[in-house]
Amino acid sequence: MGTPWLWLEFNLFVLLAVALDLGIFHRQAHKIRLWEAAIWSLTWVALAVVFGLGVWHWFGEQRGLEFFTGYLIEKSLSVDNLFIFLVIFRTFQVEPRYQRRVLAWGILGALVMRGAMIAAGAALLERFSWVLYLFGVFLLYAGAHMLLAKVKEAHPEQNAIFQFASRHLAVTKGYRGGRFFVREGRQRLVTPLFLVLLVVEITDVAFALDSIPAIFGITRSAFIVYTSNVFAILGLRAMYFLLAGMLDYFRYLSVGLGLVLLFIGGKMIAEPWLHIPVYASLLVVAVILALALGASLILRRAKKAD
Repeated sequence: MGTPWLWLEFNLFVLLAVALDLGIFHRQAHKIRLWEAAIWSLTWVALAVVFGLGVWHWFGEQRGLEFFTGYLIEKSLSVDNLFIFLVIFRTFQVEPRYQRRVLAWGILGALVMRGAMIAAGAALLERFSWVLYLFGVFLLYAGAHMLLAKVKEAHPEQNAIFQFASRHLAVTKGYRGGRFFVREGRQRLVTPLFLVLLVVEITDVAFALDSIPAIFGITRSAFIVYTSNVFAILGLRAMYFLLAGMLDYFRYLSVGLGLVLLFIGGKMIAEPWLHIPVYASLLVVAVILALALGASLILRRAKKAD
């Protein structure tokens, strides 16, 4: 699976979808309304489902289940990203109408970087099969850290790369609308919005270090890992505007994600002795996330009742 033509056709589809989204449907900077975000979120989910059914039809049940499991894991971890994005935009006081632009370019950068990371991971696994156990150990650590680490207030402005860039780049004193670069006299400057974009990209790479090994725990197909990542990322921007005001409803999501990472990490390490079918993995992941969401909703209602 994953012939050169298949890779080319899929990436052409992605480029076309992104061009239509950014160049036609969302050309003008504006605040995304709830109904608009809901429509686009459902559209991206529907496209992912159609693609997954196509994989199921053309490449068999196994590959189809692998895609849907990978997509579910990546989509759930992406929701966790939204908390950080919300903090970033609030910290740097980015206007809602310009948040869409930052997320749009951030997603394009994420597609490139994740593609490179997936290619590197696939090459390592093909040459050194024992790397899979390192992935498993890393996921166990990441899952345990997500469960046990105390929640700390995020300070994206203290990021080392952000501070280095702000010191060594010529930065304007204030925002210049939705622009990342401006020219003042003979000098070309970056705006604070570009630094915000830089923080968003760094944050996505950090989250990809968890999600990509997790999907390799489900499938060895680089094409399935890549496509499930891409579809989850493409819908991330619309999901942000849909869920930005509802993040309190996901209080226990991090607990559920921690358990998912522990499960996938354990599965990868135990693979030589205990084979867990993909459909069982999909069921376990779905049940864990459903319980985490259910517990969050119950707690929310209990607090309202008090």
